[in-house]
Amino acid sequence: MSEPNPVVDEIAGACLAVRLRMVTRAISALYDRALADRDLTIAQVNILVFVGKAGPCPPATIGRMLQMEKSTVSRNLRPLLARGWLAGEGAETRLREVRLTSRGLQRLTAVLDDWREAQDRARELLGTAGANAVLALGDRLWQQSR
Repeated sequence: MSEPNPVVDEIAGACLAVRLRMVTRAISALYDRALADRDLTIAQVNILVFVGKAGPCPPATIGRMLQMEKSTVSRNLRPLLARGWLAGEGAETRLREVRLTSRGLQRLTAVLDDWREAQDRARELLGTAGANAVLALGDRLWQQSR
């Protein structure tokens, strides 16, 4: 171990960003493992669900509301469009909007049990207070993004 340093120690001991990144990576991996046999990632499920709730919308709205970079949205949209789970209006490289298809809703229905299993594991890992805090913070960020 290196010599103690007050600056390093303060950031290492108190940085919310580091802790949140660790938590989000662990939770995302948990969901991705549960969905691996379903040929979906949790990021793709989130996009399908968002579009299902919001209705037809431009990819930029997906990125803004889900706090995703433009390239991440594009990378996740491609397989969803190719599989017919989303339909797009406009050229593939310049989509004006996407919408959830009936095939996409069927896909969400098909993965629901796997998602629920991951949800239970995530709640167990976070604990009741942690899970409730995550939901409350997400709701607050959602309202600010609108």
